[in-house]
Amino acid sequence: MTEKFKIGEYALVGVRAALNQEMEILERFREALEKADNVQTCSKTRILTQNSSNIGLSAAEMTFSLQTEDQYMSLKAECAEFQGDWALLSEKTRKKQLLICDMDSTIIAEECLDELAAYAGIKDEIAAITARAMAGEIEFKAALIERVDKLKGLSIDVIEACYQTRINLNPGAKTLVQTMKTKGALCLLVSGGFTAFTAKVAAAAGFHANYANTLIDDGAHLSGTVAEPILDRESKRDRLLLSCAQKGMSPEESLAIGDGANDLDMIQAAGLGIAYKAKPIVASEADAQITQTDLRAALLFQGYHADEFAG
Repeated sequence: MTEKFKIGEYALVGVRAALNQEMEILERFREALEKADNVQTCSKTRILTQNSSNIGLSAAEMTFSLQTEDQYMSLKAECAEFQGDWALLSEKTRKKQLLICDMDSTIIAEECLDELAAYAGIKDEIAAITARAMAGEIEFKAALIERVDKLKGLSIDVIEACYQTRINLNPGAKTLVQTMKTKGALCLLVSGGFTAFTAKVAAAAGFHANYANTLIDDGAHLSGTVAEPILDRESKRDRLLLSCAQKGMSPEESLAIGDGANDLDMIQAAGLGIAYKAKPIVASEADAQITQTDLRAALLFQGYHADEFAG
Protein backbone atom coordinates (compact mmCIF):
# COMPACT_ATOMS: atom_id res chain seq x y z
CA MET A 1 0.00 0.00 0.00
CA THR A 2 1.38 3.42 -0.95
CA GLU A 3 1.85 6.05 1.74
CA LYS A 4 -0.60 8.26 -0.16
CA PHE A 5 -3.50 5.83 -0.07
CA LYS A 6 -5.61 5.27 3.03
CA ILE A 7 -9.06 3.68 3.13
CA GLY A 8 -11.76 6.35 3.40
CA GLU A 9 -13.60 9.18 1.72
CA TYR A 10 -11.97 10.90 -1.26
CA ALA A 11 -12.72 13.98 -3.33
CA LEU A 12 -12.19 14.27 -7.07
CA VAL A 13 -12.02 17.92 -8.13
CA GLY A 14 -12.00 19.31 -11.66
CA VAL A 15 -11.24 22.84 -12.85
CA ARG A 16 -11.54 24.31 -16.34
CA ALA A 17 -10.63 27.71 -17.75
CA ALA A 18 -14.13 28.45 -19.03
CA LEU A 19 -17.51 29.35 -17.58
CA ASN A 20 -20.51 27.06 -17.11
CA GLN A 21 -18.52 23.83 -17.36
CA GLU A 22 -19.42 22.47 -13.92
CA MET A 23 -22.02 19.90 -15.04
CA GLU A 24 -19.75 18.72 -17.85
CA ILE A 25 -16.94 18.19 -15.31
CA LEU A 26 -19.23 16.08 -13.12
CA GLU A 27 -20.38 14.03 -16.10
CA ARG A 28 -16.79 13.27 -17.08
CA PHE A 29 -16.08 12.24 -13.49
CA ARG A 30 -19.07 9.90 -13.43
CA GLU A 31 -17.68 8.22 -16.53
CA ALA A 32 -14.27 7.94 -14.86
CA LEU A 33 -15.82 6.30 -11.81
CA GLU A 34 -17.61 3.80 -14.01
CA LYS A 35 -14.35 2.88 -15.75
CA ALA A 36 -12.28 2.69 -12.58
CA ASP A 37 -11.80 -0.52 -10.59
CA ASN A 38 -15.08 -1.13 -8.70
CA VAL A 39 -15.40 2.38 -7.30
CA GLN A 40 -18.84 2.95 -5.84
CA THR A 41 -21.17 5.68 -7.11
CA CYS A 42 -20.34 9.11 -5.73
CA SER A 43 -21.96 10.04 -2.44
CA LYS A 44 -22.28 13.77 -3.16
CA THR A 45 -21.34 16.51 -5.60
CA ARG A 46 -20.62 20.20 -5.12
CA ILE A 47 -20.18 23.21 -7.39
CA LEU A 48 -17.24 25.37 -6.27
CA THR A 49 -17.70 28.25 -8.69
CA GLN A 50 -21.45 28.83 -8.39
CA ASN A 51 -22.32 32.53 -8.81
CA SER A 52 -18.62 33.32 -9.37
CA SER A 53 -18.46 34.11 -13.07
CA ASN A 54 -15.99 36.93 -12.38
CA ILE A 55 -13.11 34.49 -11.77
CA GLY A 56 -13.30 32.91 -15.24
CA LEU A 57 -13.15 29.32 -13.99
CA SER A 58 -15.51 26.38 -13.62
CA ALA A 59 -14.93 23.91 -10.78
CA ALA A 60 -16.88 20.99 -9.36
CA GLU A 61 -16.18 18.01 -7.14
CA MET A 62 -17.59 14.65 -6.20
CA THR A 63 -16.83 12.52 -3.17
CA PHE A 64 -16.87 8.75 -2.75
CA SER A 65 -15.33 5.95 -0.72
CA LEU A 66 -12.17 4.10 -1.77
CA GLN A 67 -11.41 0.77 -0.14
CA THR A 68 -8.33 -0.46 -2.01
CA GLU A 69 -5.14 0.92 -3.48
CA ASP A 70 -6.13 -0.59 -6.83
CA GLN A 71 -9.22 1.61 -6.85
CA TYR A 72 -7.09 4.67 -6.06
CA MET A 73 -4.53 3.95 -8.79
CA SER A 74 -7.20 3.03 -11.33
CA LEU A 75 -9.09 6.27 -10.75
CA LYS A 76 -5.89 8.31 -10.86
CA ALA A 77 -5.14 6.79 -14.26
CA GLU A 78 -8.60 7.83 -15.47
CA CYS A 79 -7.96 11.37 -14.20
CA ALA A 80 -4.99 11.65 -16.55
CA GLU A 81 -7.48 11.62 -19.44
CA PHE A 82 -9.57 14.47 -18.02
CA GLN A 83 -9.66 17.61 -20.17
CA GLY A 84 -8.87 20.11 -17.47
CA ASP A 85 -7.05 20.38 -14.16
CA TRP A 86 -7.77 17.82 -11.46
CA ALA A 87 -6.98 16.58 -7.97
CA LEU A 88 -7.67 13.28 -6.23
CA LEU A 89 -7.28 13.63 -2.48
CA SER A 90 -8.52 12.39 0.86
CA GLU A 91 -11.41 14.26 2.44
CA LYS A 92 -9.51 14.05 5.73
CA THR A 93 -7.47 17.22 6.43
CA ARG A 94 -8.71 18.61 3.12
CA LYS A 95 -7.77 22.23 3.83
CA LYS A 96 -4.02 22.32 4.34
CA GLN A 97 -2.15 24.20 7.04
CA LEU A 98 1.22 24.38 5.28
CA LEU A 99 1.79 25.68 1.76
CA ILE A 100 5.27 25.09 0.36
CA CYS A 101 6.01 26.22 -3.19
CA ASP A 102 8.81 26.14 -5.69
CA MET A 103 9.59 29.53 -7.23
CA ASP A 104 10.94 29.23 -10.80
CA SER A 105 8.31 28.24 -13.37
CA THR A 106 5.80 27.79 -10.53
CA ILE A 107 5.17 30.93 -8.49
CA ILE A 108 6.89 32.96 -11.18
CA ALA A 109 6.74 32.34 -14.92
CA GLU A 110 10.49 32.44 -15.50
CA GLU A 111 13.69 30.62 -14.53
CA CYS A 112 15.75 33.29 -12.77
CA LEU A 113 19.11 31.77 -13.63
CA ASP A 114 18.20 31.67 -17.31
CA GLU A 115 17.14 35.32 -17.17
CA LEU A 116 20.38 36.32 -15.46
CA ALA A 117 22.27 34.48 -18.17
CA ALA A 118 20.64 36.73 -20.76
CA TYR A 119 22.71 39.61 -19.36
CA ALA A 120 25.84 37.56 -20.03
CA GLY A 121 24.66 36.70 -23.54
CA ILE A 122 24.39 32.96 -22.81
CA LYS A 123 20.70 32.45 -22.04
CA ASP A 124 20.16 29.67 -24.57
CA GLU A 125 23.17 27.74 -23.30
CA ILE A 126 22.10 28.02 -19.66
CA ALA A 127 18.43 27.33 -20.42
CA ALA A 128 19.34 24.05 -22.11
CA ILE A 129 21.11 22.86 -18.95
CA THR A 130 18.19 24.06 -16.79
CA ALA A 131 15.70 22.10 -18.89
CA ARG A 132 17.70 18.89 -18.53
CA ALA A 133 18.05 19.34 -14.77
CA MET A 134 14.34 20.01 -14.29
CA ALA A 135 13.48 16.95 -16.38
CA GLY A 136 15.65 14.83 -14.10
CA GLU A 137 18.15 14.02 -16.84
CA ILE A 138 21.14 15.43 -14.95
CA GLU A 139 21.86 15.89 -11.23
CA PHE A 140 20.67 19.22 -9.82
CA LYS A 141 23.70 20.25 -7.76
CA ALA A 142 26.18 19.63 -10.56
CA ALA A 143 23.96 21.50 -13.01
CA LEU A 144 23.61 24.46 -10.63
CA ILE A 145 27.36 24.72 -10.04
CA GLU A 146 28.03 24.52 -13.78
CA ARG A 147 25.53 27.22 -14.64
CA VAL A 148 26.58 29.64 -11.89
CA ASP A 149 30.24 29.28 -12.86
CA LYS A 150 29.37 30.60 -16.31
CA LEU A 151 28.08 33.83 -14.71
CA LYS A 152 31.42 34.69 -13.08
CA GLY A 153 32.21 38.38 -13.48
CA LEU A 154 28.63 39.48 -14.10
CA SER A 155 27.80 42.75 -12.33
CA ILE A 156 25.57 42.30 -9.29
CA ASP A 157 23.61 45.34 -10.47
CA VAL A 158 21.92 43.19 -13.11
CA ILE A 159 20.14 41.15 -10.39
CA GLU A 160 17.84 44.05 -9.52
CA ALA A 161 17.42 44.95 -13.18
CA CYS A 162 16.57 41.34 -13.97
CA TYR A 163 13.95 41.17 -11.24
CA GLN A 164 12.33 44.46 -12.21
CA THR A 165 12.18 43.83 -15.96
CA ARG A 166 11.99 40.06 -16.44
CA ILE A 167 10.34 38.38 -13.43
CA ASN A 168 6.55 38.03 -13.17
CA LEU A 169 4.25 36.30 -10.69
CA ASN A 170 2.21 33.57 -12.32
CA PRO A 171 -1.57 34.10 -12.44
CA GLY A 172 -3.23 33.14 -9.17
CA ALA A 173 -0.03 33.11 -7.11
CA LYS A 174 -0.95 36.02 -4.87
CA THR A 175 -4.54 34.82 -4.46
CA LEU A 176 -3.34 31.34 -3.46
CA VAL A 177 -0.92 32.63 -0.83
CA GLN A 178 -3.16 35.36 0.56
CA THR A 179 -6.16 33.05 0.87
CA MET A 180 -4.23 30.34 2.68
CA LYS A 181 -2.64 32.93 4.99
CA THR A 182 -6.09 34.26 5.80
CA LYS A 183 -7.15 30.74 6.75
CA GLY A 184 -4.17 30.34 9.09
CA ALA A 185 -1.75 28.35 6.93
CA LEU A 186 2.02 28.81 7.02
CA CYS A 187 3.20 29.76 3.53
CA LEU A 188 6.80 29.08 2.47
CA LEU A 189 8.69 29.72 -0.76
CA VAL A 190 11.46 27.12 -1.15
CA SER A 191 13.72 27.31 -4.20
CA GLY A 192 16.86 25.82 -5.66
CA GLY A 193 17.35 29.30 -7.07
CA PHE A 194 18.69 32.31 -5.23
CA THR A 195 17.81 34.42 -2.19
CA ALA A 196 18.39 37.57 -4.25
CA PHE A 197 15.16 36.66 -6.06
CA THR A 198 13.18 34.63 -3.51
CA ALA A 199 13.19 37.48 -0.98
CA LYS A 200 11.55 39.80 -3.51
CA VAL A 201 9.15 37.22 -4.91
CA ALA A 202 8.10 36.09 -1.43
CA ALA A 203 7.31 39.68 -0.46
CA ALA A 204 5.35 40.28 -3.66
CA ALA A 205 3.22 37.15 -3.26
CA GLY A 206 2.91 37.34 0.52
CA PHE A 207 4.82 34.27 1.74
CA HIS A 208 5.76 34.13 5.41
CA ALA A 209 9.35 33.06 4.68
CA ASN A 210 11.66 32.03 1.86
CA TYR A 211 14.56 29.60 1.55
CA ALA A 212 17.02 29.37 -1.36
CA ASN A 213 20.68 29.33 -2.35
CA THR A 214 23.03 32.29 -2.00
CA LEU A 215 25.09 33.65 -4.88
CA ILE A 216 28.60 34.67 -3.82
CA ASP A 217 29.95 38.03 -4.97
CA ASP A 218 32.87 40.36 -4.23
CA GLY A 219 30.68 43.37 -3.70
CA ALA A 220 30.61 44.29 -7.36
CA HIS A 221 30.58 41.12 -9.44
CA LEU A 222 29.42 37.53 -9.13
CA SER A 223 32.20 35.14 -8.16
CA GLY A 224 30.68 32.23 -10.08
CA THR A 225 30.02 30.19 -6.93
CA VAL A 226 27.14 29.31 -4.61
CA ALA A 227 27.30 29.15 -0.82
CA GLU A 228 27.25 25.70 0.76
CA PRO A 229 25.20 23.75 1.63
CA ILE A 230 23.26 23.86 -1.61
CA LEU A 231 19.48 23.74 -1.26
CA ASP A 232 18.38 20.85 -3.45
CA ARG A 233 15.65 18.25 -3.89
CA GLU A 234 16.20 16.63 -0.49
CA SER A 235 16.44 20.03 1.21
CA LYS A 236 12.97 20.98 -0.02
CA ARG A 237 11.47 17.79 1.39
CA ASP A 238 13.36 18.30 4.67
CA ARG A 239 12.02 21.86 4.95
CA LEU A 240 8.47 20.53 4.54
CA LEU A 241 8.95 17.85 7.19
CA LEU A 242 10.69 20.24 9.61
CA SER A 243 7.97 22.86 9.21
CA CYS A 244 5.28 20.27 9.87
CA ALA A 245 7.11 19.11 13.00
CA GLN A 246 7.53 22.68 14.23
CA LYS A 247 3.81 23.33 13.79
CA GLY A 248 2.94 20.03 15.45
CA MET A 249 1.08 18.69 12.43
CA SER A 250 1.27 15.72 10.10
CA PRO A 251 2.68 16.02 6.56
CA GLU A 252 -0.86 15.07 5.48
CA GLU A 253 -1.80 18.64 6.36
CA SER A 254 0.69 20.11 3.87
CA LEU A 255 0.41 21.17 0.24
CA ALA A 256 3.44 21.26 -2.07
CA ILE A 257 3.54 22.71 -5.58
CA GLY A 258 6.32 22.44 -8.14
CA ASP A 259 7.19 21.74 -11.74
CA GLY A 260 10.59 20.02 -11.92
CA ALA A 261 12.50 16.98 -10.73
CA ASN A 262 13.97 19.09 -7.93
CA ASP A 263 10.44 19.34 -6.45
CA LEU A 264 9.56 15.67 -6.63
CA ASP A 265 10.52 14.67 -3.08
CA MET A 266 8.46 17.40 -1.43
CA ILE A 267 5.51 16.70 -3.73
CA GLN A 268 5.61 13.04 -2.72
CA ALA A 269 5.96 13.90 0.99
CA ALA A 270 3.05 16.36 1.08
CA GLY A 271 -0.53 15.45 1.86
CA LEU A 272 -1.42 17.08 -1.45
CA GLY A 273 1.31 17.28 -4.08
CA ILE A 274 0.48 19.38 -7.13
CA ALA A 275 2.35 19.26 -10.44
CA TYR A 276 2.16 22.75 -11.96
CA LYS A 277 2.67 22.69 -15.74
CA ALA A 278 5.21 20.08 -14.83
CA LYS A 279 7.76 17.84 -16.45
CA PRO A 280 6.52 14.25 -17.02
CA ILE A 281 8.67 12.86 -14.21
CA VAL A 282 6.74 15.07 -11.76
CA ALA A 283 3.28 14.87 -13.30
CA SER A 284 3.27 11.08 -13.11
CA GLU A 285 3.85 11.12 -9.35
CA ALA A 286 1.59 13.98 -8.26
CA ASP A 287 -1.86 13.82 -6.64
CA ALA A 288 -3.06 16.73 -8.75
CA GLN A 289 -2.19 18.60 -11.93
CA ILE A 290 -2.55 22.20 -13.03
CA THR A 291 -1.90 22.50 -16.75
CA GLN A 292 -4.73 24.61 -18.15
CA THR A 293 -5.85 27.09 -15.50
CA ASP A 294 -3.80 28.87 -12.82
CA LEU A 295 -2.67 28.60 -9.22
CA ARG A 296 -6.14 29.40 -7.87
CA ALA A 297 -6.98 25.81 -8.78
CA ALA A 298 -4.94 24.74 -5.73
CA LEU A 299 -7.56 26.46 -3.56
CA LEU A 300 -10.45 24.79 -5.35
CA PHE A 301 -8.73 21.41 -4.93
CA GLN A 302 -8.85 21.97 -1.17
CA GLY A 303 -12.58 22.61 -1.26
CA TYR A 304 -12.52 26.40 -1.05
CA HIS A 305 -15.42 28.06 -2.83
CA ALA A 306 -14.48 30.84 -5.21
CA ASP A 307 -16.15 33.45 -2.99
CA GLU A 308 -13.58 32.64 -0.28
CA PHE A 309 -10.63 33.81 -2.40
CA ALA A 310 -8.52 36.66 -1.02
CA GLY A 311 -5.81 38.82 -2.57
